[in-house]
Order: sequence, then C-alpha cells, then structure tokens
Amino acid sequence: MKNIIKKLVETYGPPGNEQQLREILIQEITEYVDGIKVDVLGNIIAHKKGNGKSKRIMFAAHMDEIGLIITHIDKDGFLRFSPMGGIKVNNLIGDRVQFANGTKGVISCEELKSWKDIDINKLYIDIGVNSKDEAEKLVNIGDACGMTREFLDLGSRIVAKSLDDRIGCAILVEMIHKLKNIQLDNDVYFTFTVQEEVGLRGAKTAAYAISPDLGIAIDITIAGDTPEPPKVDIHLGKGPAIKLKDVSMITNPAVKKLMIDTAENHQIPYQLEVLPYGGTDAGAIHLTKDGILAGCISIPCRYVHSPSEMVDLQDVIHAVQLGIKIAEEF
Repeated sequence: MKNIIKKLVETYGPPGNEQQLREILIQEITEYVDGIKVDVLGNIIAHKKGNGKSKRIMFAAHMDEIGLIITHIDKDGFLRFSPMGGIKVNNLIGDRVQFANGTKGVISCEELKSWKDIDINKLYIDIGVNSKDEAEKLVNIGDACGMTREFLDLGSRIVAKSLDDRIGCAILVEMIHKLKNIQLDNDVYFTFTVQEEVGLRGAKTAAYAISPDLGIAIDITIAGDTPEPPKVDIHLGKGPAIKLKDVSMITNPAVKKLMIDTAENHQIPYQLEVLPYGGTDAGAIHLTKDGILAGCISIPCRYVHSPSEMVDLQDVIHAVQLGIKIAEEF
C-alpha cells in the first residue's frame, strides 16, 4: 500500500487544481468498478453496483491539499501569495513549493525584528529569476502552488506532505481493490472530492447527485500523543478514530452505533474522536437535501497541515477493514 500512498502524496493538487491527482486515481480504479463519472466541479464518483435491492453508501475522501495562490509579482520576480486552506504561517518559511507546470521555488520572509511579527503578508516565493518579465514566463497571477516534499518511510510510520487527505484517497483505492470480486448488497459510491480545504465544496455537489442513505468521509484528525499536544485523546497506532463531533457536524447516534458495533463485531481497533476545530466532507454530506446519515473514519495524524504529516500504517489498514465491513453490512 505504501507505493500508492507515495504516488498520491508526491502529486501536485491544491484546491481547484486536482487534475493531476484525478488522472492517477482514475487509472488506479477503472478496472475495479462498474462506472466512473467526473462531475462539473471535478469530483470522481466511482460506482460499484449492488444487487439491485440495495441502499446507497457514499465514501468520500478529498483530493486537494492546502496550497497558495499568487496575488502579485514584483519588479524583481518575487511572488506574493494568499493561502488556500488552513495554512500555518510558521510552517512556510524555508519550505519549497511547486506549480502545475513544474516550476518550483522556496518561501522566504522579509527581515523581522521579532518572530512575533511574522505574518503571511511578509512572506514571498523565490523561483530563482531576476525580473518580473522572467517570472511571468513561468508563473501568472492566480496560479496555485502546493508544497513539495518527498515521501518518507519510517517503517510502520510514514511521513509526507498532503497526507491530509491523500491517505483517505489511498484507503478508498485499497477498499476498491479488495472489493473487486465481492458482490455487495449495497450500491457503493467511492467519491474523491475537490476543494475540501476551502469549504467542503466538492462533497456538497457529489452528495446531492448521489443522494446516499449513508455517507462516510475518510480523513485525518489531530493526534494528541506528542510532547505538550492538543488536548485530544487520539494516538497513532491505536486504530482509526470514529468521529463523534467536530465544527462541521455532530454524528447522528445511529451512525455512531453502526460504526462502533461494526468495529467491535469484527475486532477492529478504534478510538473515539471529538475534534475541537476543523471539519470534514461529512459536514457537507449530512446537510444535503433533507439530511443524510453521515459519519467519518479519521486517521490519527501528527503535524497536521505541515509539510511533514505523520500517520501509522496500522491505523490505515484497520480503516480499510472498517470501511469494507460497513459497505458489506449497512
């Protein structure tokens, strides 16, 4: 599974610019599903047919990663930018970025009297040119970039940029592969969504089109197992987390029971998640039409929204198992 994770996390794809990732994912899943649709926004909706008497289950993982969009190019070719998603400014200085056309650069900062003065408006991207004319041959206003960083294999733990939420995409791919020769009662829609980082946008249109009986997002959540961590009881290696609440939703008690019972009935380790900030595609799914039962399987992750996010592969494997059992038994 590490091979597909590596391929996904090293691919360019900030919000609204998921094309390269979409092509890879379609190649990975085409022969394993009964149909694939790409909607107007760019979501991939892959359908595995049930027995004709089934309910509809929607699994969703977002393709996009946090990124930057260029707002100004100065006379010397330095680029100013605005964030796309939950950017942490202190993670940016010295980081490297990549644009859709392969152009790369490094982020630096104006001189500061104190680190307390750091602000995104004081940062710029240097793409190694000497003038605005040179820069405009490579980058234009409105072009988006994402971070560039290689996949790091630490054994059971893996480190990469954009594990939020390429790890969810990898889980869906693995589920699709494992379900190839299994006849399900339910119609299952594996949805790879766009623009989650800027407002759960892709999931809104995809859920409206699918109109599922159950929607399950697969995303990361913050881990609370590092020195002076956030006050959440989530640990790497102790199983995927079943979301109870975040800013975007409170999980319906019926969905909570379904997910916990499924995990316990199949001896799949799990944790319970109450996230004090942030949201997932489940937040958009559950508010679609007249309301949809929705939940989220979360992968514990250290250093979220940094160029070096970390997850434990055992949590990923158990998330695959939990997702498959929900697809089979709902």
